[in-house]
Amino acid sequence: MNVRSPIFRKLLLSAFLPAAVTLAVLDFYLTRFIAQQQVENAEQRLSLQARLLVSEAARVAPDQLQSWAASMGSRTETRVTVIDSRGVVLADSEHDPETMENHASRPEVIEARRRGLGASLRHSRTLNRDLCYVAVAFAYRGAPGSILRLAVPLRDLDRAIAEVRRRVIGASLLAAVLALFIAYLFARSFTARITRLRAFADALAGARLAPLPFNAGDDELGSLARSLDRTARELNRLIERLSFESARNEAILSSMVEGVVAVDSQLRVIFSNRAFARLAAHGHPIPTGMPLLEVVRDSNLQDVLRDVLESQQSSRRKLQLPAAAGRLFEVQTAPLVGPAERGALAILHDVTELERLERVRKDFVANVSHELRTPLTAIQGYAETLLEGALEDRENNRRFVEVIRSHAARLNHIASDLLILSELESGPASREGEAVSVRAALEAALESVQPEAEQRGVKLVRGVVEEAEISGSRMRLEQALVNLLNNGVKFNRAGGEVRVEVRRTAGERVTISVSDTGIGIPSEDLQRIFERFYRVDKARSREVGGTGLGLSIVKHVVERMGGAVTVESEMGRGSTFRMVLPLRAPLDGIG
Repeated sequence: MNVRSPIFRKLLLSAFLPAAVTLAVLDFYLTRFIAQQQVENAEQRLSLQARLLVSEAARVAPDQLQSWAASMGSRTETRVTVIDSRGVVLADSEHDPETMENHASRPEVIEARRRGLGASLRHSRTLNRDLCYVAVAFAYRGAPGSILRLAVPLRDLDRAIAEVRRRVIGASLLAAVLALFIAYLFARSFTARITRLRAFADALAGARLAPLPFNAGDDELGSLARSLDRTARELNRLIERLSFESARNEAILSSMVEGVVAVDSQLRVIFSNRAFARLAAHGHPIPTGMPLLEVVRDSNLQDVLRDVLESQQSSRRKLQLPAAAGRLFEVQTAPLVGPAERGALAILHDVTELERLERVRKDFVANVSHELRTPLTAIQGYAETLLEGALEDRENNRRFVEVIRSHAARLNHIASDLLILSELESGPASREGEAVSVRAALEAALESVQPEAEQRGVKLVRGVVEEAEISGSRMRLEQALVNLLNNGVKFNRAGGEVRVEVRRTAGERVTISVSDTGIGIPSEDLQRIFERFYRVDKARSREVGGTGLGLSIVKHVVERMGGAVTVESEMGRGSTFRMVLPLRAPLDGIG
């Protein structure tokens, strides 16, 4: 092996570099260790000397304290300083105490007063050199809080560090010789290893030739680089294809409305999309390896996936997730079988709205059937009675026909209200339409309801009625007001009242409120009174001729005008309905 070989030079550099780094680190830590040892030894010696001197210092007269400090400093080969409780220097063996600044803020003094003994290593501004300080608290002539401080320069520290560095340099030269010898031995056997690596790389990449996009050199490592280049190109194409597939799948899953989560055999999350993180009320992305129970604080989903892991069979189940505001999900699960580990996949379809619509549909069909059955049964019964001979009964035949007409009118009302609802639900809500005066629509509705109010002994009261103009259909607004006023009259008591008010509110809106002193609505029914055919008191509703569709019509009319309707009620004290509608925007050029 030629010492001028490129491989030899590279190996030599790779051998020298770790050795140099290691020796540099060793020099750093050894010097720090020696310095620390010197400081600890100095502190121990000073601490022992200070404890021996405090008893003597406590008895020295103030006028002799300076000469005593100088004598003790000479005897102990240290700098001796006596400090009173205020930080004033009373005596110092190496400096005039009268010219020295207050020492109350010195770290060793602060620590000595707190713990009885303090030490620090710092630069002395008085002597302009680094010193090791040890301070001991004592009572000078019966006055507590005084400090005896001893200090020595760290001259031995530099000498110890220099000795360590001298030895490190010697070790470095020896390591360089050893590195040169080891690099030579290692390089001699390196060519055979390169040949085996090249054969392995060629077998891995295939026999196709591919030009290198760079000059790999003429040594053995250059040949290896060319072989690995072919392998890298093949792997790069494979990785690009896999990356594309992964990105495409990730985009598809991320754009899905359904929540998707995959777990391993320990029920730890290995994949989840944004929809799942959102319904779990967790930040996206969910960390891989996070336990599923920490993501979804509900054991139902965990039980479903555990069943799939145990049975290795797909399943479909419905469950609710508390984190998703109790929404109902249809969970479709399937096992995941990998080469090393099994897992499970769950797709969560939100079927809350579908379930609600299905329930509404069933209720609607049942309610329509029930509402139609009652008048039809009555009509059929009285018609059969008439056909069976009651036509000749002059005392009752007219009453029977009036009953038939009454029920036919009821059927007509139901059909009319259903047609109105169908028309209101046939298109999206819109604020476009004619300019409607709320006061004029309210006056027309009050006039329409006045006769029945007088008949039932209910007083219609106009409160504050401010002028306001909205966009929509006057006929529909009047219809909504008539429905609310009719309810207030029909479900009121004799001598009661129905009060209406119109007020402009913040945000360019107008609030129309209809309050009554009637029987009120139970709190458990407030959320459902706007449903079609829903009645709080079914017996009284039929008695007063209600179809159960009036409030549903009110809700749809208000929403199509861009507003909202709310209700407040207390049993026995009446109800208040409020319609909040946006005001009509003024036309350009009209102030």
